Amino acid sequence: MIHRAAPEVWPGSPAPLGAHWDGTGTNVALWSAGAQAVDLCLFDPDGTEHRQRLQETTHQVWHGRLPGVGPGQRYGYRVHGGYHPASGARYNPAKLLLDPYARAVDGDLTLDPALFGYADGHPDAAAADRLDSAPFVPRGVVVHDSFPWDGDVRPGTAWSDTVVYEVHVKGATMRHPDVPPALRGTYAGLAHPAFIEHLVSLGVTAVELLPVHHFVSEPHLLRRGLTNHWGYNTLGYFAPHAAYSSAGSAGQQVTEFKAMVKALHAAGIEVILDVVYNHTAEGDHTGPTLSFKGIDNAGYYRLSGHGARYTDYTGCGNTLDVRRPQVLALLMDSLRYWVTEMHVDGFRFDLASALARSMHDVDRLSAFFDVVHQDPVVSQVKLIAEPWDIGEGGYQVGNFPPLWTEWNGKYRDTVRDVWCGAHVGVRDLAYRLTGSSDLYRSDGRRPFASVNFITAHDGFTMADLVTYEHKRNEANGEDNRDGESHNRNWNCGVEGPSDDPAVVELRARQVRNMLATLLLSTGVPMLTAGDELGRTQGGNNNAYCQDNEISWLDWGSIDPDLWTFVSRLTALRKASPVLRQEAFFDGHEVAGSGGTRDLAWFAPGGGQLTDRDWFDHGLQTIGMYLDGRGIRHRDERGRPVLDDSWLVWLHAGPDPVTVHLPEAPWGDGYEFVVSTEWPTGAPPRPAVVGPGPIEMPGRCVWALRVLRRP
Repeated sequence: MIHRAAPEVWPGSPAPLGAHWDGTGTNVALWSAGAQAVDLCLFDPDGTEHRQRLQETTHQVWHGRLPGVGPGQRYGYRVHGGYHPASGARYNPAKLLLDPYARAVDGDLTLDPALFGYADGHPDAAAADRLDSAPFVPRGVVVHDSFPWDGDVRPGTAWSDTVVYEVHVKGATMRHPDVPPALRGTYAGLAHPAFIEHLVSLGVTAVELLPVHHFVSEPHLLRRGLTNHWGYNTLGYFAPHAAYSSAGSAGQQVTEFKAMVKALHAAGIEVILDVVYNHTAEGDHTGPTLSFKGIDNAGYYRLSGHGARYTDYTGCGNTLDVRRPQVLALLMDSLRYWVTEMHVDGFRFDLASALARSMHDVDRLSAFFDVVHQDPVVSQVKLIAEPWDIGEGGYQVGNFPPLWTEWNGKYRDTVRDVWCGAHVGVRDLAYRLTGSSDLYRSDGRRPFASVNFITAHDGFTMADLVTYEHKRNEANGEDNRDGESHNRNWNCGVEGPSDDPAVVELRARQVRNMLATLLLSTGVPMLTAGDELGRTQGGNNNAYCQDNEISWLDWGSIDPDLWTFVSRLTALRKASPVLRQEAFFDGHEVAGSGGTRDLAWFAPGGGQLTDRDWFDHGLQTIGMYLDGRGIRHRDERGRPVLDDSWLVWLHAGPDPVTVHLPEAPWGDGYEFVVSTEWPTGAPPRPAVVGPGPIEMPGRCVWALRVLRRP
């Protein structure tokens, strides 16, 4: 219902913040500490604007109640105050501002000089620009969504059982032939049975969605005719991104998002959101005025000693100041909303170190951690940190406190180094294979604190990692200057695509080697969408602005053997508790085993690794023995968990090597279950070998089930 005449404004309430319909009217509340006046702007379907001055302010919250105004009403704010950039004040009533608490957003951002708060195109001008930005910016929408959550059950998957699949909502289904065209690239497309079936058969237990908070494109991209595809440019922290809705943007996006979550839950798949609370879409002092900057610039952002500039720990122009109670409340209100109202199961925090900075340094005792840890809602879901930002001291892998898991950048770097042929030895690899105890054990965390990954949305795909040593980012319009130049990878001797059968086979094996390493490691594996299909981006390792075939999954050109290989390994992992331990190994002797240990490391010659071996940078072969009788955790009834024992060999050298399979008590025989020399990982026929020497092909991973006599 939309009220087209200028409505009466009653005093209303200062809480909750945002626009909330109560059945007969809508209460609005906006925080601004320095505003002199606030106008609520209501828009008719034809764009006609009606302004109403909010007369009430309580504890820095401007509020009112509009009887008769209800769902579907588009609205925004104009905030009056001083324009003094040098002191941090950027109030400008010519700029229509989005409500930070808007539950839905309608309309696109159109590049125009009116977007910018400063006059005459000069960011440091003392005068404010007077062009009206309303025709060029999105508006909030009053929503009411009584979604039928009946029957929705959160999967509640244990961390140790979790397999994460990082995926882009639009990119996942834009080219999927079995998803109806009208649903491709939308929340409904991601919830379509054709895509969910793929996730289930792949063994995925959680999708980690690239940002779905409503975002806009940066002006510099719009000037080049590009758009922000990844979505790390948030404008609305409560609103699902409207462009991903197949049903409309007048609140329908909220319903469609919820339906997607419910469908994924029904398939046993959790939903984790990649969230960007470290910066906003408004950029630095040269950026547009869209919301926070015009509501209370000094209240929302970290400003440098010279108030006209922003402290930038993110590389995106600004940093939200979570040290301030109102900003921290915004963050927490948003997180709680997505858990309680949208039923999501967790969050991955982009550039999380920026959130943990107190004055300057990253602080494990910051207010951000304190509030999250004590929150009865947010503390109970999955919390993943990207444990770095671009500021000094920002690389914090292993340093987040208990309750948090982390994207383990050291895992990525080590595994890439090993398989690209760098002579780094096996010492660091052993830590990464077994949950990174060097990073996570000392403060009481468990192996699942490590989210293991080799690729992610930023960087080369797995296929490109073995095809290109040099990035191909020209399409981004920055003369190939953007993106990482040192990728810790090897192109198998030929740069770019090749029709040489030997090169093609080697690249396929290298992909299998890395995926096998990932899925046989203790910790939480994260797959990047499309890596299981052989997806390529043509060497672009920073496709953030490529909303096209470069980024979209190509379902018409997939590698069925690779998909089978990945599915085989996820199934093996699910069936084998010893491969997904909940506690760190400690090398203890297994009772009644005759001398085996829960974890042992073997050199190619058959003996256990010596101190000299551990520091031999030329060693490229290692055997990892996992005893299924030595698992430390117990089941829900307190009973010991027992499993088969496994011997995993990893050989990164180019030439075959003779390895010695250990004799009793370690094993009486060994069954080949996975070998990366075979396209699907499965042996062409059952293969059982006895202890002793056996030749292992160059660049190969074996997973051998240990056999014992009765």
